[in-house]
Amino acid sequence: MKLQRVLQNASTFREVFDFGGREVAHWFPGHMAKGLRQMKASLRKVDCVIEIHDARIPFSGRNPLFQESLNIRPHLLILNKMDLADSSSQQVMWCFVVALMSKRCQASCARNVYLWKRLCCGAVALMGVVFLSINNSMDLPEGTMHLVSQRILRGLKKDGVRNVLFTSCVQHNDENLKKVVPLVTDMIGSGPRFHREEEWDFCLMVIGVPNVGKSSLINALRRIHLKKGRASKVGGEPGITRAVLNRIQICERPRMYLLDTPGVLPPKIESVETGMKLALCGTILDHLVGEDVMADYLLFTLNRLGQFSYVDKYSLGEPSDDIHDVLKRIAVKLGKTKRVRALTGVGDVTVMMPNYSAAAYDFIRAFRRGELGKVVLD
Repeated sequence: MKLQRVLQNASTFREVFDFGGREVAHWFPGHMAKGLRQMKASLRKVDCVIEIHDARIPFSGRNPLFQESLNIRPHLLILNKMDLADSSSQQVMWCFVVALMSKRCQASCARNVYLWKRLCCGAVALMGVVFLSINNSMDLPEGTMHLVSQRILRGLKKDGVRNVLFTSCVQHNDENLKKVVPLVTDMIGSGPRFHREEEWDFCLMVIGVPNVGKSSLINALRRIHLKKGRASKVGGEPGITRAVLNRIQICERPRMYLLDTPGVLPPKIESVETGMKLALCGTILDHLVGEDVMADYLLFTLNRLGQFSYVDKYSLGEPSDDIHDVLKRIAVKLGKTKRVRALTGVGDVTVMMPNYSAAAYDFIRAFRRGELGKVVLD
């Protein structure tokens, strides 16, 4: 698709999502409350706390209860699923382009030509040439050409988070996974171990909201350091782990064990938009939010970030801001239809209609699998 047409369409897309007065979805079942109590009770035998969160939402949804009750131990934040998150500057650049287009900036002279580049998998591909007239010598915003990961680190530092690793536990060649044990060992050795001073082994606790990869991290560390298989059950839906398990060994030298824990959401999610981001990442059960509004918010977000991979995946021809039209075309392409009885002047007639629910389901799952491109929602 041509860049000019994309930019013209983007300048007419929604700039604000209308949540329609929806309330924040709350999901704090009994096993979460029980799990949080077990975590607190297990702190006496823990040397370090590893918090895992989804790299696509580095700021949204981190449980404040963890900071309030578990920060008495050395703390490492691991932002997992980097294979699904866009760590390049593409998103920042695109948002800046759209902002300028919405102000009806027009072409002027050669000195106002900007070459916008798309960074993908370390390779630079020419995205296109955008001719802009910049009023008052407007410059690129500070940090535009910096990696999104640097922006994330700056934001986390303001929240007091100093130790951060970006990982992808499903990738066997992830170099950052190999840094976990040495980093944790240094963190533990740099401070007092209190009543565990005489213990010769290390015990870690993995915490986080549901479905961010806690069990996957344990299995990945065992694979790297012990050459052993899975010790914790994993799945694509929240709520797989429901209790604090026994110690699981992840390394021999140094001897290191890890406690797997259930994912625990805050009893009250801060906003509707935060809840929507958590739902898109599979942290909240879909039916608590509604797949129709989730699909609409996903379309809005992809368009806002300039991630138009959905156009090619579903053969739409060009980006669209109309979720009804997008889901209809997805349903037709995938053959997702349903029979509906319609009352006419000649009696009941069975007609085939697009199955919008099935199309929304496929749209959301494709995003979670990374088939709609890499995205950072925050």
